[in-house]
Order: sequence, then structure tokens, then C-alpha cells
Amino acid sequence: MRHRKDGRKLGRTSAHRKALYRNMVTSLLDHERIETTDAKAKEVRRLAERMITLGKRGDLHARRQALSVLRSKEVTAKLFEELAERYAERAGGYTRVLKLGYRVGDAAPVSIVELVDSPEADSQTA
Repeated sequence: MRHRKDGRKLGRTSAHRKALYRNMVTSLLDHERIETTDAKAKEVRRLAERMITLGKRGDLHARRQALSVLRSKEVTAKLFEELAERYAERAGGYTRVLKLGYRVGDAAPVSIVELVDSPEADSQTA
């Protein structure tokens, strides 16, 4: 039984799953909006919220912790400068998951993960 076991396995090894999450969170913070399956979206949301909280903290240790997850120094710089400033007054809830429907190829449920209050997401959602 999986009682009190946290997170989804997604049918991958732990190393593959960790790499997948790192790539997706980096893309989300870079583009501020990604499209993926529901299960991956819900997992990536958790990690993205944690990264933005690190960005808001803003100290050297938080920057090193974020760099250990994120794949790009440019995205890390964006996180600690632009995104930390944007979400300074918000106490959590930096991302939203919008369900799109089902993928044509395999009928997997598909969602959009986007950052709340981002100019790109607001213009495309409206």
C-alpha cells in the first residue's frame, strides 16, 4: 500500500523523473507557460512553487539551491530578479493548472501550467 507516499512515479526511474521535472520547471520559469499531461503538470507545479519561494528569499544559499535544480543560469537570474519582484507580495499560489482536454494520439489528459499574473499568460488566456 502506498499510504502517505508523496509524489507520482510516472512510470520512470527516479533519475529519469528528476531530470524530467528539472527540464519542465526550467521551461516553465523561462516561458511562463507550458503544456503537458495532467499528472506531470501537478508534479511540476509543486517544484515551481518551491523555486519561486527560493527566489523570493533571495540569499546566496537560496540561489545555490535553485541552481541545483534549474538547468540554466539565465533562468535562475530571471527567477531571482524578475519573478521574485513580481511575486513579492503574494504568499504562495504562483502557478495555475488549466485542463485542456485529451491528446489525440493516446487520449492522455492534457493541461497547461502557467505562472499567475504573467503578461504572456494573461494575454493568451483572455
